[in-house]
Amino acid sequence: MLKIDIHTHILPEKLPDLKSKYGYGGFVSLEHHKPCCAKMMIDGKFFREIEDNCWDADVRIKECNHHHIDVQVLSTIPVMFCYWAKAEDALDLSMYLNDHLAEIVQRYPKRFIGLGTIPLQSPALAIKELERCMKIGLRGVQIGSHVNDWNLSAPELFPVFEAAQELGAAVFVHPWEMMGKEKMPKYWLPWLVGMPAETSLAICSMIFGGVFERLPNLSVAFAHGGGSFPATIGRIEHGFNVRPDLVAVDNKENPRKYLKQFYLDSLVHDPMMLDYLVNLMGADRIALGTDYPFPLGELSPGKLIDSMSYDTVVKERLLSGTALEWLKMKKEMFV
Repeated sequence: MLKIDIHTHILPEKLPDLKSKYGYGGFVSLEHHKPCCAKMMIDGKFFREIEDNCWDADVRIKECNHHHIDVQVLSTIPVMFCYWAKAEDALDLSMYLNDHLAEIVQRYPKRFIGLGTIPLQSPALAIKELERCMKIGLRGVQIGSHVNDWNLSAPELFPVFEAAQELGAAVFVHPWEMMGKEKMPKYWLPWLVGMPAETSLAICSMIFGGVFERLPNLSVAFAHGGGSFPATIGRIEHGFNVRPDLVAVDNKENPRKYLKQFYLDSLVHDPMMLDYLVNLMGADRIALGTDYPFPLGELSPGKLIDSMSYDTVVKERLLSGTALEWLKMKKEMFV
């Protein structure tokens, strides 16, 4: 079966000196301190260590072949969103990252699909770069779960979603800048607790803000199996029913209505949870996603889906069919 991984991250091997270029700090730099390895640094402080599979397309292909992954959907690492930066600088950085993605896709069109990044702190510039992404061969964009003080229900962001629908661009929503992180400095809790909450925040914002109601053909997928949203849909619906004065102020429709209007990746690390997602939303709403090449991802890509006792039709849908639908692409492009 064709396997398409919709959730993988990549960076260029080298980044410009962004602090010098833009005249202020906060940006990521790379220190290649030993072969096949680099430190991601922010203003001289260590952020994360990455290996060459984070930038070398040939290494990625070799690892994909080992795990029998046919196609990866590439997107930047969320720390590169830089929504906090000056909009013109974020646009410049987005263009640099997107050109790199497009070059890899052009070099290996049967192995990689690209999702760009856009400076959402300026919706006008974001739309401009979204349009350019589609022209240079990318299939859509990855965005964060919020943009500074805006949740995804913010009216300022609606024109971006509207443009994505009109362009047929796929949107992948990834958590970042986790809520409450200052209250949970230990135990990696921002990643374990904050990230799932961020994704639920994004989904609920788009539901209750009426984004899905007003844009029924918008093609959106959410990372990490929807975070905490699927496990709390009962509570979310109950809140809608008992306190519509608080919950239904912008959208009068029951939140369950939209379970067939967006997609989730399969990154849940648990067969019972994957089975729950398939029963809740249908296999036509779930797509293989691994968070490659990071440790919180699925370390043997595709293993969870392969381990399930689903029939061939369901597995094919999970492994590639849903991804192709979300991306508006055909299987014949990769076989």
